[in-house]
Amino acid sequence: MSAAAIVALQAITGFLALVGLPLFVVIAVLALTFMASDNMTLYGFFDDIEPLFDQEHLLPIPLFTFAGFLLARSDAPKRLVRLADALLGWAPGGLAMVAVCACTFFTTFTGASGVTIIALGGLLYPILMERKYPEQFSLGLLTSSGSLGLLFFPALPVFIFALVYGLATPGQSVMTPANLFLAGLIPGLLLTLVLCGYSAFMGVRYNIERTSFSFSELGVAFKGALGEALLPVFILVTILTGMLDINEIATLTCVYLLVLEVGIHRDIHVTKDLPKMVADSMVLVGAIVLIMTVVMPLTGYLNLNKIPEQILGVLEKHIDSKIAFLLALNIFLLIVGCLMDIFSAIVAVVPLLVPFAERYGVHPLHLGVIFLVNLEIGYMTPPVGINLFISSFQFKKRVVTVYKSVVPYIILLFGTLMLITYVPALSMWLPEQFMDQSAEPDLEQLHEEQSSEDLEREFGLESDTSDDGDLGSSEDAEDGDLDSDSGELDDGDLGGDDGELGDDGELGGDDPAPAEANQKANASTDASDDDGEL
Repeated sequence: MSAAAIVALQAITGFLALVGLPLFVVIAVLALTFMASDNMTLYGFFDDIEPLFDQEHLLPIPLFTFAGFLLARSDAPKRLVRLADALLGWAPGGLAMVAVCACTFFTTFTGASGVTIIALGGLLYPILMERKYPEQFSLGLLTSSGSLGLLFFPALPVFIFALVYGLATPGQSVMTPANLFLAGLIPGLLLTLVLCGYSAFMGVRYNIERTSFSFSELGVAFKGALGEALLPVFILVTILTGMLDINEIATLTCVYLLVLEVGIHRDIHVTKDLPKMVADSMVLVGAIVLIMTVVMPLTGYLNLNKIPEQILGVLEKHIDSKIAFLLALNIFLLIVGCLMDIFSAIVAVVPLLVPFAERYGVHPLHLGVIFLVNLEIGYMTPPVGINLFISSFQFKKRVVTVYKSVVPYIILLFGTLMLITYVPALSMWLPEQFMDQSAEPDLEQLHEEQSSEDLEREFGLESDTSDDGDLGSSEDAEDGDLDSDSGELDDGDLGGDDGELGDDGELGGDDPAPAEANQKANASTDASDDDGEL
């Protein structure tokens, strides 16, 4: 394919992307055209995909997605809202706090804030209006609360981020869904508490009527929602104690909810509802895996051509501190969150951010928390945050009206984001208590290893060089010259242009060879020179 044809194809693809071409098609075409421009074969495209299917964190994704659909399509939202209202309805702004907590819980299991707005918005919005909450406040509350919960386990973005980061940095064990869940627990609670505090403030300001606390109502509500209420407790205990691994937790969660919603509550019919739910949930999983499949070859091409390193070189000229980098990162991710859904953003952007985070000393888990919080806020940031349009459709309001309603929440959440960004202890304290310290990455060591790998690729050196006489080590190169073109020894070449040993007559190790061996070697090489051979 000629260069002109490749440029034309890329231009056409960019235009089609603007008019609605699916993201995975755009990425696939870009990857294939870039590879064709470098005369790379199609085999390289599929070679980059293969590591995806060896990832241990891939299996829980379809299981937790199906579990989220079981909750969304049942009457669980009604039972959970009734329980939260019985617990918090008496407090100032109690119903608003109920909405925040219910949306957070629901998004955690569905992994998609739009599903939460649709499932709970129609239930909570009329009740908020009935209790005399201001319309703008209620609209903004449900729009912004719909994105909370993405930091909590088992939210799907946690798994996607851990999976993609693991593919971008093979060999690092620190980035696991369990560790990222621990890192996001305190920041996630902080975000939820901020909105609950704002709800209490508005309840006092507008003198919203409260419900009286009733033990009998609490008992009835708790009995009805007991099954769903115990699920987060079960997951938290199993993770912190290490009783089960992630795959076992995902399997048990699916079985538990299947028995609860189909067998006990009978909200879901086995033949009428269940097959469609399985199909719908797997369509979502298939879309995520498809995007991953086409992004990985593109990422591999960019890394092979050192595009992130080139960008990093330019960036270092303008950003010379970690503080400035984190500020730029937040602004960039907020823009990404506005323009892309969270799954596409994770798969497309995370591999490119890894070298920058390592260069400026940002811990992988801290990066994961910052990334997910930014995308939570980006979901509701004007002008194109996806939750704005979902709320406009769900509540039948003009988009501009929704824009105005979310402004106070964006300010509150952005302020909390700055706190999470510049106080790493909020993210790192809990993982440090439970995480295997030996698994923590040494960022300086990672730079050294990366540099060593670059040298190996460039000069063909072996990585397993020893200190006691291997000709491939860098120290040995001083005593016995390598071939100047390839960096490798020619057949029978012991170093130097004339087939002789190094100046010191040794092979270059700490333990010098015996004198007799040196003499024999010299005699052998001299003989070879006489014959005109090496």
